[in-house]
Amino acid sequence: MRALISVYDKTGLDDFARGLAELGFELIASGGTAAHLAELGLDVTRVEDVTHAPEMLGGRVKTLHPRIHGGILARRDKADDVAALAEQQIQPFDLVCVNFYPFSDAAAARGTREEDAVQMIDVGGPSMLRAAAKNFEHVAPVCRVAQYDRVLEELREHGSLSRETRRELATAAFACTAAYEAAIAAWFAGREDFPEIVTLSFRKVQDLTYGENPHQRGAYYAEQGARRHLLSQVEQLHGRQLSFVNLYDLGGAVMLLREFTLPTCVIVKHANPCGVAIAGTIEEAYERALASDSLSAFGMVCVLNRPVSAELGKSIAAQFVDVLLAPGFDDEALAALKTKPTTRILVDHERRAYTAGERDYKRVPGGLLIQDRDWDIEDRESMQVVCGSLAEEQWGDLVFAWRVCKHVGSNAIVLAKRLQTIGIGAGQQSRIDAVKIALDKARQFEHPLDGSVLASDAFFPFADGPELALASGVAAIIQPGGSKRDDEVVAAVRAAGAAMVFTGRRHFRH
Repeated sequence: MRALISVYDKTGLDDFARGLAELGFELIASGGTAAHLAELGLDVTRVEDVTHAPEMLGGRVKTLHPRIHGGILARRDKADDVAALAEQQIQPFDLVCVNFYPFSDAAAARGTREEDAVQMIDVGGPSMLRAAAKNFEHVAPVCRVAQYDRVLEELREHGSLSRETRRELATAAFACTAAYEAAIAAWFAGREDFPEIVTLSFRKVQDLTYGENPHQRGAYYAEQGARRHLLSQVEQLHGRQLSFVNLYDLGGAVMLLREFTLPTCVIVKHANPCGVAIAGTIEEAYERALASDSLSAFGMVCVLNRPVSAELGKSIAAQFVDVLLAPGFDDEALAALKTKPTTRILVDHERRAYTAGERDYKRVPGGLLIQDRDWDIEDRESMQVVCGSLAEEQWGDLVFAWRVCKHVGSNAIVLAKRLQTIGIGAGQQSRIDAVKIALDKARQFEHPLDGSVLASDAFFPFADGPELALASGVAAIIQPGGSKRDDEVVAAVRAAGAAMVFTGRRHFRH
């Protein structure tokens, strides 16, 4: 039996290669892989000794040879194939173990030059793996470190790999080569905003217990080539496995938290924020975010941008928290939080803010909608005061409410006061209903509406929504503007002695 090995990532290779040698496999390897196996004291035949041709073009050509690919692709049950091998004195391979140059890592690194990225495009590796997968009836294609133990175990137990196993390995191999080519294609197409063909590649990070509901299966995947993903810098310290809904809510909470740099707490339920606050300390930010809507916060996803102190940990432990994420935890805080066995405690090691440019994908039956992610952080210099005057504190509240509103499902209304949300109306079919819900939330938790501000993710088509809010004590409104009845809406706000700001930009979130 013969095994052809050519790997960039040598994790687990020592035990795998030794195991194959002990089972009687002749090891054939190329370049650095051959040198590595020789250093282990294993008998290894170099590829050039099989091809009788030296490596060429700085190593670009070494396995692209009939003596390699003929040995991989030959069908042992075809007399013509067997005769061709004999005539050319080519010996067949029974197993091909390949992994590729890490193109995605190189391309995703900051400052990578185009010529350096191109150099990391593997040619021989994918060719060998694809050939082995095509001929899985006779050859076992191995492309993942996680497959090594299973392959060795079956070989030791049965002396060969079953057809079912070889077919499963082929499936994984074709997925591997497809993902690799997709990452390269996406990188080359990166200069086009919306290329003619979009090739996406995602690698599974973990299986999930189920999807949104127990009857739906689910898993979490990370985009290949992305500099980071939701969990790439996150360490789970305690609690149950993260669920589909946990991850979806966590993603939304993290995106909202990235809008702010001061001590901030974001509490999310069912993909919408129910409490957000900024304060001088993270302890106060949490208390105020919780007070925004303590009823909806039951079973919350809570994210903070400052470490959790002993005092704060004890306060959070007094609530039912599904997921808690922060950049660090005091030992006493952890001890208190771990008394809740189900709470998923996550430490966020991410130190860089997410950047614009990431695409947002939404599935429709048989298709995919692609857009730029709504990530621009607008400031007051880009906004227009269309009536009334604003104190500095009101400006702060308006910008705060506007940034929160961007992350609330449409139609979205956010009421805020002193950098705290006091009422949120989310996902309503009519904007006035969203206003009513936000006002009802504020009254339910006895938040004073006098002097508060209101943010609307899209324009008010009529004056009825603003009039309802103004009659309840709202002193300033921020909205995109652009309605045919803007004049009527502005007149209603002016008549109430309040102020209104137009941003010129809508923030629907469906």
